[in-house]
Amino acid sequence: MSNDSLNLLRWVLVETSHPGNVGSAARALKTMDFADLRLINPKAQSIASHPEAIALASGAVDVLTSSSESNSLASAVEGCSLVLGLTSRDREFGPPALDWDTARSLITETTSGNGKVALLFGPERTGLDNEHLGLCTHRVWLNANPEYPSLNLAQALMVCAYTLRESLGKPNERQHTTVARESMVDYADPAAIAAMLEHWRDGLEAIGYLDPANPKKLMPRLQGLFARSRLHKEEIDLLRGIAKQMLLRK
Repeated sequence: MSNDSLNLLRWVLVETSHPGNVGSAARALKTMDFADLRLINPKAQSIASHPEAIALASGAVDVLTSSSESNSLASAVEGCSLVLGLTSRDREFGPPALDWDTARSLITETTSGNGKVALLFGPERTGLDNEHLGLCTHRVWLNANPEYPSLNLAQALMVCAYTLRESLGKPNERQHTTVARESMVDYADPAAIAAMLEHWRDGLEAIGYLDPANPKKLMPRLQGLFARSRLHKEEIDLLRGIAKQMLLRK
């Protein structure tokens, strides 16, 4: 697997509770030759330097040391044209759902076009919530026993890392047309889409279409619509221009 592929993948742990899970995640990543570990709002500050994290990382302390810790999930996915939220829980609204095999193909296609990819794993007890998924382009589930689909955090991450290493290591699966590669890079990242949606919220309130006291499900429905559309960067500019005109009527 090339270093270019490695540099395009981000492994994001959201609100992790147990330091041992961070250490185990680091070990899984290093074993499969990945390294970009990002920790968002962990329950304990400096969780990567906790003795339990270091112990369970075994020989992967370098991955812990190089990991980043932040309070902003939006910053962790910034610049990524593909953001996958790993959760088995279905949602009424939110991004389109994919099985892991389909997601792997999409990751391979994206990285072939030099697009950046983020994989999000949620809190151990509750998993990713709607706010987290609002920054994802897709919701992804792992095929497992339907009567007991629960994997712990490190197990889920290892399954993804192992199978993804196999996919990215096969040259024949990484051959795509120039057109496909160019178009993949043009996708807007979810952080930009979220900011555009806030702009639209303000605009819709300005023209009286959205009642802030009784918003119903308008914004979640729009969020789902735009998630399915896979917006390009220039389309974000177009939609922001519409929102700007709505606000001028305020």
